[in-house]
Amino acid sequence: MAIERDFVTVGRIQRPFGVKGEVKVRPLSDVPDRLETLSKVSLVAKDGRAMDTSVTRVRRAGSEFIVGFADLTTPEAAKLWCGGFIQVTRGTVPALPADHYYECDLVGLTVQNDRGQRIGILEEIWELPAHHVFVIRHGEEETLVPAVREWVTRVDLEKRLMTVRMMDSTDERDASV
Repeated sequence: MAIERDFVTVGRIQRPFGVKGEVKVRPLSDVPDRLETLSKVSLVAKDGRAMDTSVTRVRRAGSEFIVGFADLTTPEAAKLWCGGFIQVTRGTVPALPADHYYECDLVGLTVQNDRGQRIGILEEIWELPAHHVFVIRHGEEETLVPAVREWVTRVDLEKRLMTVRMMDSTDERDASV
């Protein structure tokens, strides 16, 4: 997937919806109503294909949205973009307060622990009821880190580096009683 740094990813295309080429979209923005104000967007498919298009319809569907695009008019066309992303140019999104980040800026960061040891690359962000969780992968190894201040101690977008606090590796089973 080729996420461009000049763009901000605001939604992930989940699946086709209906017979007019609309898609169900999971918002990737903490800004309420972000998807409802879209006009010109870029779609980026899982395989890296990209297409600029216009938004023709948006309606809320629970926590997700149903979105129509000018260039997607059939369910078959919509299906080709499932798992892909909706992006807007960076200049069209508001600046965030300090210590807040767009998900697309965090995915791809190298993650290290507070001792400077590399853990892996932040590849996914899960949205769970209590809080988001960072999915960090290094080869076959996967580490899950809560996306909360107590665990994330530093984010340096310029250096593309995140520092997280990890639990002490000493396990209670190893302690002498």
